[in-house]
Amino acid sequence: MIGTLLIANRGEIACRVIRTARRMGLAAVAVYSEADARSLHVREADVAVAIGPAPARESYLVAEKILAAAREAGADAIHPGYGFLSENAEFAEAVIAAGLTWVGPPPSAIRAMGLKDAAKALMAKAGVPVTPGYLGADQSEARLAKEADAIGYPLLIKAVAGGGGKGMRRVDAKAEFLEALTSCRREAAASFGDDRVLLETFVTRPRHIEVQVFADKHRGVVHLHERDCSVQRRHQKVIEEAPAPGMGPEARAAVCEAAVQAARAVGYEGAGTVEFIADGSEGLRADRIWFMEMNTRLQVEHPVTEMITGQDLVEWQLRVAAGEPLPLRQDQIPLNGHAMEARLYAEAPDAGFLPSIGPLTRCRLPGGVRVDTGVTEGDEVTPYYDPMIAKLIAWAPTREAAARELALACRAVEVWPVKTNAAFLARTLDHADFRAARIDTGFIAAHEDALLGSGEVPETVLQAAAAGELEAVRDPHDPWGALSGFRVAADPDLAVALTHKGELYRVVARPGEAKAASLRVGSELLVFQDGEAYAFSEPDPAVAAGEGGDGTILSPMPGSVVSVSVKAGDEVIEGQVLAAVEAMKMEHALKAPFAGLVAEVAVAVGAQVSEGDLIARLEKPAAD
Repeated sequence: MIGTLLIANRGEIACRVIRTARRMGLAAVAVYSEADARSLHVREADVAVAIGPAPARESYLVAEKILAAAREAGADAIHPGYGFLSENAEFAEAVIAAGLTWVGPPPSAIRAMGLKDAAKALMAKAGVPVTPGYLGADQSEARLAKEADAIGYPLLIKAVAGGGGKGMRRVDAKAEFLEALTSCRREAAASFGDDRVLLETFVTRPRHIEVQVFADKHRGVVHLHERDCSVQRRHQKVIEEAPAPGMGPEARAAVCEAAVQAARAVGYEGAGTVEFIADGSEGLRADRIWFMEMNTRLQVEHPVTEMITGQDLVEWQLRVAAGEPLPLRQDQIPLNGHAMEARLYAEAPDAGFLPSIGPLTRCRLPGGVRVDTGVTEGDEVTPYYDPMIAKLIAWAPTREAAARELALACRAVEVWPVKTNAAFLARTLDHADFRAARIDTGFIAAHEDALLGSGEVPETVLQAAAAGELEAVRDPHDPWGALSGFRVAADPDLAVALTHKGELYRVVARPGEAKAASLRVGSELLVFQDGEAYAFSEPDPAVAAGEGGDGTILSPMPGSVVSVSVKAGDEVIEGQVLAAVEAMKMEHALKAPFAGLVAEVAVAVGAQVSEGDLIARLEKPAAD
């Protein structure tokens, strides 16, 4: 059995693995970069070893540093978590060659499933249904364009080595193909070091169904039922649930058997997820579900499977890695109730979902549901890693009850000054079409306006802020009493002047009617309601980051410049891509707001920029 386990990861998954390791009596070793020196997973581990600078490519992605940390800490096993090196066959081989236990599948299985084209070919040979498309070795633009025409539009371009939505583009018309191909290849090369792609038929009402599989070293293979991950945004999962709504016994048996068949075909061991695309236009039918890919690791959404089966999948991983048989036979694995998971991200939905970074001065996560997190109040969200703050998971006997509980949890989130998608998640979970399971991968795009909300400040929030201001100014020793932007008019009206996002509000306060509480943090008065954070303060003049109508193109987020498509003197048309900035797994294209002349380009590829930094400047054409 394993005695000391090193977790080659960070954040919530490292904390998650540490929790199970401790329950099993194992010593847990954390590794950390300079940016994570005081992080939660470091604080919770028995031993923590520094592995380098903040950028992942200089720390968490350096196999030699992970192995050196294992030797230093006396670890006898390595759990890779997900992301980073978890699906790197060379790393798995290095761990095994070092005499350590690798908590994951055999390197051969990782390789077999690591390239989407080869994996699909292997699955087709094994009799697993696959999506129609082009998997050929000829990667010339001409051949790919020809195959795209043969497949028909819309179609998907997908990186052969891709995953997590990276290196994927939907193309709706022939005229868009080459630009999408170029962008996809650039992102694939940057993310995976491999710019090869495959083409797939685009399913018009796609449901994303995946099956959790487990295999041991004794040729035992089981599934732990399916999950539905259809509610996505830009190919990134937002809400996951188990079981899949609308999945009947025949379709469930077919898709789960296909997943087991896929695992057997590659000699699998450990935890894996077989992902399928289903045509949901006529419900979930056994003959309209096709293999997409296999993730040879534990998934972010594994908690929903744990909740409906009552099993600890990390414990299963550790026991299988130690040579034990699977804990349960297929007929012993229950399917009980319904579970849902929402990914709480540090991002600003009302600003195009751009990542949000900074200190978690206020970070109160809800009770009543399972919370998997890697941060606590006082920690910081940095620009170096995935912007997930936590996963909120609810279980209930029915789907309706699970959705209701999870929505309540999302509305109870209080985070500041980092922005989150909590209110967006709550509105998604409360949407009538979601509650009725009328979902597919286009759900968020179709309902985005409603899910983003009106942007108006509710009267209940204004009343709470007014009540907080009244309380403050009544104390002559409180510094808020001296703020010029907050004044109380003469009684009896109790009129209070408040500013929010630079807009002035005059509120007639009604003491006793405030339904939310206010909180003073520094010079700001905060009100939390339904997952939103409202900050009231004096206007703070600042340059708004974005794509200006005056021709000033500013970076909307901190990150790295990954492309510059123009130079000074170039003529551009409205909507033309000028440059792209990448941060936290997101690439944001900066486009010309009008047709004109490029007067200045202020950055080069590889430059690090902050929010609001100048990217380029356009001039409008001279009037005739």
